[in-house]
Amino acid sequence: MMEGLMKFTSSLQVPSSLEDLQFSFNEHGELRHLVTKEPFVYNYYKNEHERNHKRYKMLGDMITLHVYEVLEKQLNFDRITIPIDASDEEQKSFFFMSREPLSKQKNLFVLLQDRGVIRAGQWSQKVIVHHSLDRGTQIPYITSALRDNGSVIVLNPNDNFVEMKEETQALVKKEEDAVCVETRDACNVFTDQKFAFDKRCCSSPEEHTTYVWDNFISKSAATNVSFIAHGYGGLVFMDLLYKKSQEVMSKVTAVAFIDSRHHAQHQTRTDPEIWTWIQSHCRSWVLSAKALDRPTGALRKLDCLKVSAGTEKSDLAPSCSLQSIFRFLSRSSKSRRYSVPPVRTMVTRSSVRKSM
Repeated sequence: MMEGLMKFTSSLQVPSSLEDLQFSFNEHGELRHLVTKEPFVYNYYKNEHERNHKRYKMLGDMITLHVYEVLEKQLNFDRITIPIDASDEEQKSFFFMSREPLSKQKNLFVLLQDRGVIRAGQWSQKVIVHHSLDRGTQIPYITSALRDNGSVIVLNPNDNFVEMKEETQALVKKEEDAVCVETRDACNVFTDQKFAFDKRCCSSPEEHTTYVWDNFISKSAATNVSFIAHGYGGLVFMDLLYKKSQEVMSKVTAVAFIDSRHHAQHQTRTDPEIWTWIQSHCRSWVLSAKALDRPTGALRKLDCLKVSAGTEKSDLAPSCSLQSIFRFLSRSSKSRRYSVPPVRTMVTRSSVRKSM
């Protein structure tokens, strides 16, 4: 039994690159088979869901490594290991940051993705596979931000734990459970057990984002900090805003929500100062059949302006709304960060503290 298991395990081939799976990205950033030049097909093994799923998962892992390589080798980003005080033996997380010193740049763009299997630099793995790198990754956002003379932080909020597989030996005494069915004696069965260990300071998207804020963003010299948050990333930003309200409101000049999952009233409770800040500094691109940038729905009293993302598909919303978002961010960075507040909001907790 053990010889058979070891033979099976050793025969598994773990790819180290897209080429090992016979795929690569062409000059248009489209994923194509190296031989047939055809797009990826999920149902490669007819009606074998488990086998096709494993193949797709391996492809996703290789795409993640490819995007990391683009960030580091083509865009010259640094991989920042966190927590910063981690020991050599500790399981660590990381994010990416452009090499311009945070102590010098005035503009800082922070990219915050949706939740799921996607990692740093990706908006949607599905869009990468079936459309292109430009439509499914954050690369166009990064290049646009760099053209605006800004630093960029690419968060990695979904890298929360490490999964370890351990082969355990179990003594089986029941005939119906035994692998060695030719005898009723007890026999050894080898099974795989998976264990997940949280990464310190990064066990959730919220914890990851707060850690990077405390140790990097809040300490930067940037006077114009912009967040771009997709899907669940919007909820994560609102969590940061509620926990660090005075810090965030004094440093962040604009937030672009893309098909966001946040709910301003529920997450900020009854703080009118935060509500006023959201209305002044945030805009939300929502799924709609309307043309890009067209107002969508009635403006809620406790939320920001909502405009069409130019698509009804969440995965495509970031690529469809890119130009509109950067026009908004550019206008926000050029406007005065502090304007005279309306009379109805003159008396706030922060203004009282400032006057003391």
